[in-house]
Amino acid sequence: MKNLLRTLVIAAAALGLATACGGKSSTTTAEGDMDLGNPSAPVTLIEYASATCSHCARFDRDVFPSLKARYIDTGKVHYIFREFLTPPVPVAAAAFVLARCAGKDKYFQVVEAVFRSQDEMFATQDSRTPLLRIAKSMGMTEDKFNACLSDSAALDGVQKRMDRGVTEDKIEGTPTFLVNGKQVATGETTLDVLAKAIDTAAPAKN
Repeated sequence: MKNLLRTLVIAAAALGLATACGGKSSTTTAEGDMDLGNPSAPVTLIEYASATCSHCARFDRDVFPSLKARYIDTGKVHYIFREFLTPPVPVAAAAFVLARCAGKDKYFQVVEAVFRSQDEMFATQDSRTPLLRIAKSMGMTEDKFNACLSDSAALDGVQKRMDRGVTEDKIEGTPTFLVNGKQVATGETTLDVLAKAIDTAAPAKN
């Protein structure tokens, strides 16, 4: 695990990753995106988030359920989640790699579980224990968990997605939200703020 974390730190430094937790974008999924809802929905909401960002965790807990019920589940919004890394960068990267190892159908469950485990990880400075517990809850063995976090191809994927967010969308912190390609909010964000942007972007009904 120590070697993995060292590798991730080096990769983060090479990318010049933003460190804030606190542009322009396409409105279709890019390689590696995770999404929910109808891809043909009239509005696309993109969220850049980090697994180690406390603001992201609060949004996921306090805002996202209502947003999902109101817009995503009703087919009004296509939601795209894009990974971004904030300190501690190795933990954020490991969490996203783990989520992908669990499979697309469990990806968001893993990310949510990591958000719920943030306080424990930060208080104990131990990320392996909660991440392994989450992995096992998704049906993974410890051997698979170890192999997952040592997967160089998966780590390369994190690097490529991070690079795209920095260079193409000019993302500097998390969470950052874009509606139909326009950045509408960053940092602590309420449902009202996103609802206004979504409703404004939606085509008028005849």
